[in-house]
Amino acid sequence: MATSPLAVTLTGGPTALLELGAVRLLVDPTFDPPGDHPLGGGRVLTKTAPAALTAAELGPVDAVLVSHDQHPDNLDTAGRAALADAPLVLTTELAAERLGGTARALRTGETVPVGALSVTGVRAEHGPPGAERLTGPVTGFVLHGAGLPTVYVSGDNASLDCVAEVAAAFPQVDVAVLFAGAARTALFDGAPLTLTGEGVAEAVRLLGADRVVVVHVDSWAHFSEDRDDVRAALTAAGLADRLVEAAPGVRTQVS
Repeated sequence: MATSPLAVTLTGGPTALLELGAVRLLVDPTFDPPGDHPLGGGRVLTKTAPAALTAAELGPVDAVLVSHDQHPDNLDTAGRAALADAPLVLTTELAAERLGGTARALRTGETVPVGALSVTGVRAEHGPPGAERLTGPVTGFVLHGAGLPTVYVSGDNASLDCVAEVAAAFPQVDVAVLFAGAARTALFDGAPLTLTGEGVAEAVRLLGADRVVVVHVDSWAHFSEDRDDVRAALTAAGLADRLVEAAPGVRTQVS
């Protein structure tokens, strides 16, 4: 692990504040109250719990990382409002076009500086192969810099091939922030749209990550697995000691 530590603050769903050195990054902001979010075509995503902290309580950030903008469990109404205060938003090409403002497209393999930190876009697949035509494009991120831990933020990704690509490009991943929950909808006959607990364990193995922070496992009804399922899978794989136990709303130091 690099000498400069990482601190994480989870607020629920996929949303997390990451503090690396002096750089503060907000991931997939969702701050709406519980309720239904219509998707069109009679489909609805239901939020079941409020955020542990508001955007104002988290404070100012240097950038926001938005894995995608087309699903309300990754960017909701209050989350969109929070983007207005961000000096930089990094996201997919389509999301950057739709969001405007300070949003900038981060293509796969492209690197953008944020203070002393570098943010590189990496590939993500939001479901089984071919899912993008229905779920839309998603991106992941790798955060790295001199004296800083290398952190992989998966975004809504269900593909271990994408994880293997990250491991090949970044041989030393210190911390993996993995979107899990095995999200399922009727679109793909119940196939998971994000990592299962077993997928999390395999991703940690592929990356050789010292620590794993799990997000996207609570607060939405279409998540079919929770943190306990991920913990059980890591335990079965002999990787339980890698899991960072971070309570929502509490700033947690990652050693």
